[in-house]
Amino acid sequence: MPPLRTALLQSSGRPGHVDENIKVLDGAARRAADAGVRLLVCPELFLTGYAIGADVPRLAEPADGPCARAVAEIAARYGLAVLYGYPERAGEQIFNAAQLIGPDGSALANYRKTHLFGCFEQEWFTPGEQPVVQAELDGVRIGIMICYDVEFPENVRSHAVAGTDLLLVPTAQMHPFQFVAESVVPVRAFESQMYVAYVNRTGPEGEFEFVGLSCLAGPDGTVRTRAGRGEELVIGEVDPEFLSASRAANPYLNDRRPGLYGSLV
Repeated sequence: MPPLRTALLQSSGRPGHVDENIKVLDGAARRAADAGVRLLVCPELFLTGYAIGADVPRLAEPADGPCARAVAEIAARYGLAVLYGYPERAGEQIFNAAQLIGPDGSALANYRKTHLFGCFEQEWFTPGEQPVVQAELDGVRIGIMICYDVEFPENVRSHAVAGTDLLLVPTAQMHPFQFVAESVVPVRAFESQMYVAYVNRTGPEGEFEFVGLSCLAGPDGTVRTRAGRGEELVIGEVDPEFLSASRAANPYLNDRRPGLYGSLV
């Protein structure tokens, strides 16, 4: 299979202004498509902004709401898949969610963040209960999680056992935790033998300072592409052949002894 060309949109858009963020996404999708990209990944809560406080209930939508339809139109227009973060309303509950839309505009997967970070998220969101959510794109098995989720090695290992090739992690990584982007994410990719696309917000927003540093890490623990601290669209490739060779050479997954780990959970 040919490599899956993947773009990471490092941007905070305009917090609280969904229509403006849709425009930012449209422009990024156009540039990505011109560069031969098949998958565009946006940050956590990209469509609404992260530090929006009491606006969370007002801006939350169902998974098939107007925002989903707008993103589907963009994906179909440019012929690429789009992963975007948004607050999902389901009855009386609101989830910090990320949805993957296919190149034809169809919904491929929807994930709800399972590990909520800090008082802000715990006040406004309900934690999700499904740890492994996957979809297929161009022969690549894609998994989804959000920000803090990737900092729990059990989460990522669950994806490895389930056969995830590329783990998409929209994030809102803030100062002073930039070591997660710099060190933790490449280690997660290596220890679980997969590609990890970690896509961050950037700059000040409310009480937070987002650090950027979005990256695509490979199964050998090296970073294929890395953004700086500002608004940026960076592109890398997920190579199934390299992934297969790396898994054959690295014994981690084969040498596991799950029977020893039960007491840990």
